[in-house]
Amino acid sequence: MKKVAVVAGGLSSEREVSLMTGQGVLESLLKQGYDAFLLELTADIFDFVRTLEKEKPDVIFNALHGRYGEDGNIQGLFNLMQIPYTHSGVLASAMAMDKKMAKLLFEKEGLPVAKDKIVTLFDLKEGNHLPYPYVIKPINEGSSVGVYIITSAEDEEALINRWPFGGAAVMMEEYIRGREMSVPVMGGKALGIVEVAPKKGFYTYENKYQEGRTDHLIPAPIPQKQTELLMDYAVRAHKALGCKGVSRTDFRYDDTNPDQEPRLVALEINNQPGMTPLSLLPEVAKKAGISYDEVVLSLIEEAECEK
Repeated sequence: MKKVAVVAGGLSSEREVSLMTGQGVLESLLKQGYDAFLLELTADIFDFVRTLEKEKPDVIFNALHGRYGEDGNIQGLFNLMQIPYTHSGVLASAMAMDKKMAKLLFEKEGLPVAKDKIVTLFDLKEGNHLPYPYVIKPINEGSSVGVYIITSAEDEEALINRWPFGGAAVMMEEYIRGREMSVPVMGGKALGIVEVAPKKGFYTYENKYQEGRTDHLIPAPIPQKQTELLMDYAVRAHKALGCKGVSRTDFRYDDTNPDQEPRLVALEINNQPGMTPLSLLPEVAKKAGISYDEVVLSLIEEAECEK
C-alpha cells in the first residue's frame, strides 16, 4: 500500500480550513489502509523538505488552500522532488488562482463572464470604477476572502478609508444579481449542481465554514436547460485551464427578470476544493453516489508529477 503525505496548513488566509481538509483526508486514508501521515506546511520550508526526504512518501495529497498551496508554488517544489501529487499541476493551478487569467480563458472557451477591470486604490480615489453596484475582490485569494459588494458612494468611501489590500491591484467586477451556483467536476464529468443560499448576506468565508449559516440545495432547483448548461460550462472551464483530479466552478444565476432567460455567469474556478464537513464537493459527490472515501481514493490513484 502506498505511503501518503497529506500536506495541509500553509501560509494563506485559508490555513485553518486546509487543516480541516487535511484531517478529513487523513482519516479516510487510514481507514482505507494507507500508510498516511499529516505533514503541516509552515514558513520553515527547509524543515518541510527535510521531512519529505526522510519520510519518502509515494504520493502527496495536496490539502492546501489559497496562496502558495494551490497557485502553482508548492506544485513546482513537488515536481522538483519528483513526488507525485494530487490535483492540478503548476500552470493550471497558477491560472486558476489568478481570477483575471481564469476569466480570460473562460471567455476564450465561450463561457459567459461578468465585466471587470483591474484597479488600484489610486484608481478608486480618482473615481475610476464600474457603475454601482460592483464587487471588489483580490485577484489571487479564495474562499471569498476580502470580497466587498459596493452599492453606493458611501460604501466606496468607507472601503477606501479602510483599504485592506495594501498596494496590490484588485479586481472590480459588475455585481450579478440572483443566486449562487457551484458545479464540481471529477473525472472530467460534472457531478451535479448545488445552490448555496446564505441565510444572511452573501457567501462569505464565515458563511462557508460556520455550520448553520448557509443552505446547500442539491440538486439546485433550476430548469433542466440551465442545469445542462451549467454542467457543460463547468466541464469546459476545467478543461480550458488544464485542471486535473477535481475542480469546482462557481456561477451566478440571475433569474430576477421574469421576462428574460436566466443569465448565467462564470465567476471563478477552484482547482483544490475543500474536503471539510461543510464543503460542497463531497456533499455533491455523495448525492451522485460517490462517497468521501471514493473521492479521496480517486485523487490518490490519479496523482502524478510533471516531468
